[in-house]
Amino acid sequence: MKKCICIGTVAILVFFLSVLSVPAQGREPDFAIHRVVFAKGIENREPVGAAVVFAAGTPKVYCFIEALDIVKDTTLTVIWIHEGEEVHLTELPLSAGPRWRTRAEKTIRGFNGSWQVEIRDGTGSLVSAAGFRVE
Repeated sequence: MKKCICIGTVAILVFFLSVLSVPAQGREPDFAIHRVVFAKGIENREPVGAAVVFAAGTPKVYCFIEALDIVKDTTLTVIWIHEGEEVHLTELPLSAGPRWRTRAEKTIRGFNGSWQVEIRDGTGSLVSAAGFRVE
């Protein structure tokens, strides 16, 4: 009888330790980023004029984002960074489901140089980052 109680207690202890020891950063993300594309436009829900280098006269750049395996309705944040300085932030909704396409846009005329875009989930964790240049 004592042997049975000990084995049961150890099993319960092992279970709780395994559940409690999962680090917060090790959690499963609410979605996966499949594509991030910079483009001159969007047509029929797809990027048009995709590039990583844009001419100085380009008025606007679109950041097209395709997310997959969205577990629950959530929000992603798109942060536009020019030459190391955050200049714009856009929040975009993602609906639960197998696939969601969305976009953020930024007027870039007069902002030559290096651009970085960070995509963060609802908790603020970095999910993806990509960059382009305006020359």
